[in-house]
Amino acid sequence: MQENYLAKWLNNELTEAELKEFKKSEEYATYKKIIEVSEKLEAPDFDMDTALAAIKNKRLQDSPKVISLSPYKTFLRIAAVVAVLLTGAYFYLNTLDEQVTTLYAENKEVILPDNSEVILNAESFLTFNKKNWEKERHLTLSGEAYFKVAKGEKFTVETNLGNVTVLGTQFNVENRNGFFEVTCYEGLVSVVYNGVETKLPAGNSFLAVNGNISRSTVVANGVPSWINKESTFKSIPLKYVLAEFERQHNRKVVLNNVDLNQLFTGTFSNTDIDLSLKSITVPLKIKFKLEGNKVLFYGENKQ
Repeated sequence: MQENYLAKWLNNELTEAELKEFKKSEEYATYKKIIEVSEKLEAPDFDMDTALAAIKNKRLQDSPKVISLSPYKTFLRIAAVVAVLLTGAYFYLNTLDEQVTTLYAENKEVILPDNSEVILNAESFLTFNKKNWEKERHLTLSGEAYFKVAKGEKFTVETNLGNVTVLGTQFNVENRNGFFEVTCYEGLVSVVYNGVETKLPAGNSFLAVNGNISRSTVVANGVPSWINKESTFKSIPLKYVLAEFERQHNRKVVLNNVDLNQLFTGTFSNTDIDLSLKSITVPLKIKFKLEGNKVLFYGENKQ
């Protein structure tokens, strides 16, 4: 069979002689069957716009996600974060203060890094930096404490009312709501109050009550009375005396017709509440009534 018979047959261009010859070939039956089957096939509906949109969407979904990475920049960022954390940790650890607190009716002894001793009175708060102690012997105090300072570099007690500086000595500091008192029992201390410095040798006491300054003497080489479970006052307004009573006995004070500005001189027990109440009320000619956790102080003409 001539190769061009197929093309001419599909186009109906064969002569009768050629068609007769083509029908004798084996290929004719096969080609004829293909044409018959293909004529029965129906093409599906085709929307060009929809097809294009689907192709574009498929390409977007299949396209790889590309993320721009810069290893060097990432390293720098991590290094910066680590540096900040290390710096913060260093300053935090070197400024971290030790804190010691006492509650009502509680005393507590503290041994400082240089073996200096501190005894905290009731309701007191002490802070100091243990890591920097060798460089700077400095602490802050709220309340009252007795110090036995080991000899060495300057030792400073900071309060919100005044500062006390020593080299090595024994002294007591009380700092409470307008009441600031420093008593030196051994050596020499420097007291700075309202920007003015006062040198205080052993056996002397510096007192500032609501800004009024006074000086007095004590027994040299002694200790404050509260170390021996007593509270002692010399011409001190009653409000400070009763505040100390509350701290030492953990009782709530209630007042009725009592003058808190009257001065009190005397001593009360920090352990025996009945004796303490009598020690306060008898000299001032006032009465008291103990009711559970409360103590009522009242004038003689009222209850």
